[in-house]
Amino acid sequence: MAKMTPGSEELIKSDRIMFKGTEDTMLMKQIQATHAPDGHEINVRFIFQIVEDILTRSGMHAPSSVTSMDIDAHVEQMDDKGRQHSLESVHPIIDRLTGECIEGKDDHQVAALMFNMLSSYSWDAKLVLTLSAFALYNGHLWLLVQTHTSNVLTKSMAMLKGLPRIMEHIDALKLWFDELSKLITTMLDLSRCIVALTELPSSYVTQDMPALSEAMATVPIAVYSTVRGMLTCANQIYFAYRYAASAGDLPTITYKINSIRDHLKKKLDLCYKLIEEKKNVEAYEALSHIFEMVHIDNMKVLRTLIYPKDDLQPLFDGSTKIRDNLEVLRRKNVLLLISSLDISPDELSILEQIYNDSRQYGTRLDNLFEMVWIPIVNQSVQWTEPMQRQFESMQSTMTWYTVHHPSLIDRLVIRFIKERWHFKNKPILVVLDPQGKVVSPNAIHMMWIWGSNAFPFTSLSEEALWMEETWKVELLVNGIDQTILNWIREGKYIFLYGGDDIEWIRRFTTMANSVARDAHIPLEMVYVGKSSRREQVRGAIQAINTGKMGTAWQEPMIWFFWTRLESMLFSKIQLGKADDCDPMMQEIKKLLSYDKSREGWAVFCKGSEVVVNGHGTTVLPTLVEYTDIWKQNVVTIGFDKSFKDHHERLHGIEHPCCRFEFPSIVGSIPESMKCPECLRSMEKHITFICCHDENPATNILD
Repeated sequence: MAKMTPGSEELIKSDRIMFKGTEDTMLMKQIQATHAPDGHEINVRFIFQIVEDILTRSGMHAPSSVTSMDIDAHVEQMDDKGRQHSLESVHPIIDRLTGECIEGKDDHQVAALMFNMLSSYSWDAKLVLTLSAFALYNGHLWLLVQTHTSNVLTKSMAMLKGLPRIMEHIDALKLWFDELSKLITTMLDLSRCIVALTELPSSYVTQDMPALSEAMATVPIAVYSTVRGMLTCANQIYFAYRYAASAGDLPTITYKINSIRDHLKKKLDLCYKLIEEKKNVEAYEALSHIFEMVHIDNMKVLRTLIYPKDDLQPLFDGSTKIRDNLEVLRRKNVLLLISSLDISPDELSILEQIYNDSRQYGTRLDNLFEMVWIPIVNQSVQWTEPMQRQFESMQSTMTWYTVHHPSLIDRLVIRFIKERWHFKNKPILVVLDPQGKVVSPNAIHMMWIWGSNAFPFTSLSEEALWMEETWKVELLVNGIDQTILNWIREGKYIFLYGGDDIEWIRRFTTMANSVARDAHIPLEMVYVGKSSRREQVRGAIQAINTGKMGTAWQEPMIWFFWTRLESMLFSKIQLGKADDCDPMMQEIKKLLSYDKSREGWAVFCKGSEVVVNGHGTTVLPTLVEYTDIWKQNVVTIGFDKSFKDHHERLHGIEHPCCRFEFPSIVGSIPESMKCPECLRSMEKHITFICCHDENPATNILD
């Protein structure tokens, strides 16, 4: 780049682009005095696209740095006869302007003459018309450059223009070419901003908005600067014919115009942002309104949620492994399984079992509801091959419908799901009736507790199902372990126990078996683990199986047991009926609290009756003191009554701490809770927890 003079450098430093000097202010007043638009309109966009096409094909500028606008393909539009006819009215003015782009005249004098000629036009029209003149002038030169070696006519014309001499010294003119190209590029970039500003929809941005008013106030300066820059380019090209061109002030002019462009672009981008925000508000309100309307079927709702067009099949049928249309869901109850890609294998396994059971054993359920997986991903993060493999792996395990690809789900729909249905990465199950009405914003808890028996998954059906439940063993193990249900029918004594303290487990199982043998009672024991600390739970399972200390559930069963318990609590909270005085809920809360301690615990049952639900600090001592204290009572009042009475005496002495942990990713969190042991109000804390599990998504309360 040619070295700038100190005066040029000072000019750049002092005015910082916006033509604030006294002389420039006077010049601008002179130019603005010519501005008297009469409402006459021209097709600014179309003319500007032609200008761009000419300057692009001439090779005089680099690709645009403005990314806020998309420039249409011009060739097809230029073949439009209607558009060509619209240019006829401006041909004379363009011809007159082109005649001024020569002979090295004073730039401001020529600019003033041009603005006088264009006084009745708007600022954007003035801009594109003068650019049209320059494009013709510049395009004529480069047409000769590009064709003079292959066309006799243009070769002769090129000779008259002196092009052969320019081509001989092309290397010496490289700096000039580069600087001229930069200036033309910058002028086009600024022009795009100006044209874009005038095209902003008035329904979204108005002149009283600061971003637009500040931008429009700069437009006259921007147009004048572009015209001056264009005239400088024309003069430079004129002198190039005589091998007298120099980069001269081109860098300074480019810098000035570029800075005006940057200023306008910031304002333009802010306007775009405001427009986008307003459009999003409108679209979000329209989307929300769809869910408030009454529909004859569910298709409008499903199209809004999944995919609105007919150009592709948005569903993938997990049973047939082929794609399908939304029509297969018309007038059916639809369960929307909404989750991230991190849904756990345990969740998928149990959900698949429940779904398949509903298909196999349900009388008409398979005709009444369908399930669709809607994967929610962060669309601001680039989609990668590992993510695709993870998605396909999950999709392949599902026997129900899935959305063909996460990209089909619109960003606005994701926002709606998060804000209206409180999705926070943990899976939710939204239920739509045949008319598309949301009958449950999250039936996942119902699904875990009662499976397909919860159909139609409404709040009323949820309340009705709770009315039928009592505090019995069946509530804890239904759908998990058929063997325990058989033991219940046989009237056996059963210990369900958990924790991950292997030493406590050994002492407890040894003592329980010893007491059962002495009391001659049929006792079965089942280890149900913990909701977290999987490595420790695996160690406990291995120790139990190796030491033949009883039955130990496998990990999916353990996960389902704790998930069902947690769902029972959340179901009650969701219904607004997590009553601290409800005996059944108090027992469920006890179990959830035991799970958060490091010690063991046990539920002692006789048949379906829950005799004792106790912490390890009281259950184990009860067994230990069997021989010395309460054995003699077994003959008179029975083993179960004797065990319960002695446990209650110990329980009155020993009260372990109770705690509940609600992660931020679940939906409703109660403002307060009472302790299930002593009924005092519990203290509320905020905690950060890591249990080092390889799949933390499997835990709901940890």
